[in-house]
Amino acid sequence: MTSRKKAVSFEHSLADLENLVTKMETGDLSLDDSLIAFEEGVKLTRQCQTMLDKAEQKVHVLTEKNGELASVPFDSE
Repeated sequence: MTSRKKAVSFEHSLADLENLVTKMETGDLSLDDSLIAFEEGVKLTRQCQTMLDKAEQKVHVLTEKNGELASVPFDSE
């Protein structure tokens, strides 16, 4: 049996982050639980940002250059 971590989707990570924020906004967590939730939120935020960065790198815009289609990096601006 291997000890590989199961890949988590962006949507799942984002939903977890939204649920965590909702819990924190209620104000019902103790200070210790709030700190743990905050740390988990930072981890999830970084995880989501990494996935978004990787997705952006994969996106290419097709343009025509001298009658040929060429792949150019996606410009988010």
